[in-house]
Amino acid sequence: MKDLNGKVAVITGAGSGLGRELALCCAARGMNLVLGDVDEAGMAGTVRLAEEKRPDTASATLTVDVSRLEDVEALAALARSRFGGAHVLFNNAGVAVNGPVWENTPADWHWVMGVNVYGVSWGIRAFVPMMLEQGEGHVVNTASAAGWVNAPGSGVYNASKHAVVAISETLALDLRDVNANIGVSVLCPAFFPTAIVNSERNRPRDLADTAPETETKRLRQEQLRQAVEKGRISAAEIAETTLQAVENDRFYVFPHQKVKALVAARAQAVDRETEPFDTLSGR
Repeated sequence: MKDLNGKVAVITGAGSGLGRELALCCAARGMNLVLGDVDEAGMAGTVRLAEEKRPDTASATLTVDVSRLEDVEALAALARSRFGGAHVLFNNAGVAVNGPVWENTPADWHWVMGVNVYGVSWGIRAFVPMMLEQGEGHVVNTASAAGWVNAPGSGVYNASKHAVVAISETLALDLRDVNANIGVSVLCPAFFPTAIVNSERNRPRDLADTAPETETKRLRQEQLRQAVEKGRISAAEIAETTLQAVENDRFYVFPHQKVKALVAARAQAVDRETEPFDTLSGR
């Protein structure tokens, strides 16, 4: 989709981090914004920044829990009623938990899968029929390097992001089956400064964290926090790379090129068949 001016961008997780930066990149291109998040104040901040970047930016916001199909359908209805449709969907909302897999609770699984996997699935279900009706569109699903290689202490998150990669590849092939003029991109960044390390702030009370605070869990949490804080590519840079991928109809989006070398090394480990690939050591 070469010309995004005047098109409609729908962004989940738009109240902070990458979602906010995606909104700003879209605004800079003259797009109208439909923003969804559980963080109302954060979305208001995103709208203010978008209007500072481009004063004529038109926007609409809705409090959305992407794990709930009815909320995402309401976001689609808002896009249709306010702007007549949606052209680029960013299924971006995401959360994370840490700890050894045997310590992760049912609440951990329900929360992360609800946001990271169901959120993407419901976005596709709510918006792709609209795009098929329009005859054009593009879907961007935010996965992660964790959709390809698996670090210890992040089993639930890793599983959710592998699912996003699988859903994205399948969506692209399904759309090819019906000759749809709808692009798909799967965004797979490594660590970069973002609020995902503090995603517990938006965790529902009925899915509260009750996992034991073991030394292993604390160690992995601290390692994750440091890796995120030391990320050398900013959320703004990743957002710009993502918009360029939409404009150039590129499917795989790896802002951190080193991830592809890890994927190749993992393939070599698969070929050896002797032991699991160790992402931290790269072998």
